[in-house]
Amino acid sequence: MLSCYNPETFVKTPNILSFSKEATTFDQHWIGSAPCMPARRDILCGRLNFLERSWGPIEPFDVTLPSVLKEHDIFTHITTDHCHYFRLGGEGYVQQFNTWDYHRGQEGDPWVSRIDDPAMPKSSYGKVRRQYQWNRTKWPKEEEYPSPRTFASACDWLKDNQGKDDFFLMVEAFDPHEPFDVPEEYMKLYEDAKLDREYFEIPDYDRVNVPDDAVDYIQKRYAALLTMTDKWFGKLIDQLKELDMYEDTLMIMTTDHGYFLGERDYFGKNYMHLYNELAHLPLIVKFPKNELGGQRISKITQNIDIMPTVLEASGIAIPDSVKGSSWMKLIHDPQHYEKNYALFGYHAMAVNVTDGHYVYLRSPNSENKPCYEYTCIPTTIRKYLGKGLEPQIETGRYLKRTEYPLYRVPVNAPSIIDNVSCGMSEVKATKLFNLDNDYAEKINLAGVDHQAEEYCIKLLDKALDEHEAPAEQKQRLGLKD
Repeated sequence: MLSCYNPETFVKTPNILSFSKEATTFDQHWIGSAPCMPARRDILCGRLNFLERSWGPIEPFDVTLPSVLKEHDIFTHITTDHCHYFRLGGEGYVQQFNTWDYHRGQEGDPWVSRIDDPAMPKSSYGKVRRQYQWNRTKWPKEEEYPSPRTFASACDWLKDNQGKDDFFLMVEAFDPHEPFDVPEEYMKLYEDAKLDREYFEIPDYDRVNVPDDAVDYIQKRYAALLTMTDKWFGKLIDQLKELDMYEDTLMIMTTDHGYFLGERDYFGKNYMHLYNELAHLPLIVKFPKNELGGQRISKITQNIDIMPTVLEASGIAIPDSVKGSSWMKLIHDPQHYEKNYALFGYHAMAVNVTDGHYVYLRSPNSENKPCYEYTCIPTTIRKYLGKGLEPQIETGRYLKRTEYPLYRVPVNAPSIIDNVSCGMSEVKATKLFNLDNDYAEKINLAGVDHQAEEYCIKLLDKALDEHEAPAEQKQRLGLKD
């Protein structure tokens, strides 16, 4: 949807396009752990979350980017409207920073407290969240929406700290994310969007179950939200330039995962394979002093690389726990940039690997076992791990990087898909695609191109070892007896 990647897109994002022309655009940036909180643990820890556990908190043994920066007297701040940081399963993230700022109201954030029901639409497609309908009454103007408030607060933080060196500012906007809620002026940019219901902002996570006009409408509603987010991103860039803090600042713009808006007959995320719509991400980096400015880079990158990149740019040694690769080497020694694959996935589902030419989506065995979650803090999204399995939960020291005793919680079903009806059915078949010839991933070569599949199996086996995956992962994936 971004014009810097797809010039034919119908979506208007002029500020991101302008930024990309001044910065460096990466063409092989891949997801790591999915979805939201696993991706954030990847970013803050520089290693993959999904091999050991599902959605969950920062663990007491985690070595995080903000904590290392603070140890070296670099001030850290996060401003965000991401409500999952403040729910069960999101503990400990913002507390890694010196200071944090939270802008309330997104999704189901339990913010506006009313016993009575809000005004609800008379007809709708998808979901309508009662709590969100109350929350949205708090932003009659565009600048009062949570994501604009997030960007505005970042601009205020920069003004308050103008001219200061040695800081790490994480500006994290929840949008574009459902509910795809925008002021009407942005919908007018996509004038032919029509809907035969009063409301459609949150698709069901399922196969497409609405008419074609509604699919077109929700895509344009998403586009409108992306355009609004782009506007406020532009304000952040303008503020940095106005304060003369742009040229010597390392800036990284990326996201956590994609989203299906009718492609492949899917809505949402989580329950299907990590196809390119979900897994192949935007990454635009402005290096200090405009190094590599205006260039495109085709090296493999992931969000676990953010931590080592920021640390090396700050002159700080990279901890042994980090598995990502610093992008600073692309400036100083590009021939020796060591990353040549990306390993990615949801916990307890398929495990996937790409070298940028092939992508291999390896499904688990029919029982999806053995499979465990390893944690000191047994929370996950909106619930606790192991409910009903208490006699089967074990404790011990299972991860070589920590002496903390851990819970080892057996997994009967992946926690991230307990709210969808199709369970594991969408990932039961292994897939192999040649991206050079088939970027749309239409032709499954698994079981057909034996040479390519054997190459990918060896790459996956190597990747699991290098990322210290629990031993049972290979057994679950049928890579060993």
